[in-house]
Amino acid sequence: MPGLSRLRLQGSLVAMATALLTACGGGGDTSSGSDTDSNATTTFATLVRVAAEPAGTQCPLAGVRVDSGKDIDSNGVLADTEVTATQYVCNGATGATGPTGPTGSTGNAGSNGLSALVRVQVEPAGSHCAQGGSAVQAGLDSNSNGVLDNSEVTSTSYVCSGPTGATGPTGSTGSTGSAGYDSLLLLTAEPAGANCTYGGQRAESGLDTNRNGVLDITEVTRTSFLCSAAPADTQWVNVTGGSVQAVSNTGYLANASTPVTITLPANPAIGDWIKVTGVGTGSWTVAQNAGQRISTRALPGGSNLSWTDKGLPQSWSAVAMSSDGTRQVAAAASGNLYVSTDGGASWILRRTGAPWTGVATSADGLKLAACANGGAIHLSTDGGISWTTDGSSRAWAAIASSADGNRLVAAAYLDGVYTSSDGGLNWTQHESGRAFRTVSSSADGRVLVAGTNGAELYVSNDFGATWTARASAQYWWGLASSADGTRLYATVDTGNIWTSTDFGVTWDRRDYARTWRGITTSQDGRFVVATTDSGLIYQSTDFGKTFDSSADVGAWTGVASSSDGQILLAGKFGADLYSGTRRAYTTLGVSGFLSGGRDDAIQLQYVGGGTFVPISFVSANLVFTVN
Repeated sequence: MPGLSRLRLQGSLVAMATALLTACGGGGDTSSGSDTDSNATTTFATLVRVAAEPAGTQCPLAGVRVDSGKDIDSNGVLADTEVTATQYVCNGATGATGPTGPTGSTGNAGSNGLSALVRVQVEPAGSHCAQGGSAVQAGLDSNSNGVLDNSEVTSTSYVCSGPTGATGPTGSTGSTGSAGYDSLLLLTAEPAGANCTYGGQRAESGLDTNRNGVLDITEVTRTSFLCSAAPADTQWVNVTGGSVQAVSNTGYLANASTPVTITLPANPAIGDWIKVTGVGTGSWTVAQNAGQRISTRALPGGSNLSWTDKGLPQSWSAVAMSSDGTRQVAAAASGNLYVSTDGGASWILRRTGAPWTGVATSADGLKLAACANGGAIHLSTDGGISWTTDGSSRAWAAIASSADGNRLVAAAYLDGVYTSSDGGLNWTQHESGRAFRTVSSSADGRVLVAGTNGAELYVSNDFGATWTARASAQYWWGLASSADGTRLYATVDTGNIWTSTDFGVTWDRRDYARTWRGITTSQDGRFVVATTDSGLIYQSTDFGKTFDSSADVGAWTGVASSSDGQILLAGKFGADLYSGTRRAYTTLGVSGFLSGGRDDAIQLQYVGGGTFVPISFVSANLVFTVN
């Protein structure tokens, strides 16, 4: 074992180096301190420090660094200032690769599938081909007789002759013309792939322009595919009641009037799958073994939110969080600003004395910007530990940040919208005098939106250099942007939620009129969460097309989301902070399950680590039940 030999040699070298260095001063005594001989001469103990040496100039393949020196301060620890000699014990190069092991035995041959057959016959003029042509028929050779019988035809396509042109005026008799071109058809095998999942036939047609009787590649004008059906790889088990233990790569028909339970395969290999289809009137449930779970993020009903009361009652006005949700910040109109570095589990008071109206954070949660009505913009670059201000005094209403925290946009009521490209050190005013109340920013700070109180939305696609009025006059309250700025969301006080999918050029109304307040979205714009005053929280998992209620009734204000939409933070005015988590999996282990009903179907594939993911599903009952 070359690796073991190298380790033993390395250990021996370190021991030898240590012994030699120790022998150079202080004798064999390893204790700290100094000795005084009979002549009143003080000698200091020699210390040795051994540490790992990363790969680099001293040791190309890494190794061990051995520092030594006299314990001048007699504290028993070799300080950096006491090191007088350094040696390196370096790892040797990797040994040659061993011989290749023997080839494993050949696996069992799979069963033969049905052959795909094709036949071409003349198609008379009619509904399929006005001028006649050829009918190309295909299907599986169910009786294995090598002939495509009429009962085996499953698809037919047509290669039609062109229509007859309109009769032109009679011209002078010309010379005898050359013969016309023949129409040719070429059938070749199509391997399994993007065109035919399970293989099949490629049908190419065109005119024989060089009259060689062969359809050359340059003569092909049309290509179609006659694809084979899926191989008979699914063995279906009819479950008429009770529960069954599933076997990998098997389908199950839940065919009962009472609930049916199918438990996931106990020892699946990566890539194994099961299928479940609801046939009977009873429901079906996919149960789990210990250590198993099912990914539900892509399933209807699989991404529901749950909210936890975190306490800390304040008059919360604004919240924000880092892209991963670890660092969170919450500001209150009463003057307190709190920061959490553990995903909202605990909170530290970091700033007081300002009636906060807005707060923003960079993606890493270290650069914070907070604004106050009638005050300044407060800035921090260390996660809220220390702060500076920009020295302004305006009716600041809201603030937003780019992902890197360098580009900021802030709204000042009846003053204008302000932008900064240097983290808030300098600001430029735009659209002065308007009653701006809310702002949003894309991750790069290019796409900006500012909402007014009673007028239009203003959109910029050039980092705030120019602004264009969009949508109609509304009492805009909150704004949110996807990372790239393509998808934008806006709330209206006692109005609707509005959405845009073209960088704010056009806007559509969504959901019902409510007393909407804050709104937030995931970086891709799929997950949207909006709050209401004296109402519920509402969430969308389909890019704002539909919304479902969430959380309890309250005077909700601001809301913030992690970039993946899985972690949320919301505040109530005069009440507590609430932490939201979005379901992404079933509960781990035997208590977790996924349920459906009649006409619902799902295929789950094992991807390792105890996790199954849905690779296809049919949700006839709109949602699946997840636990």
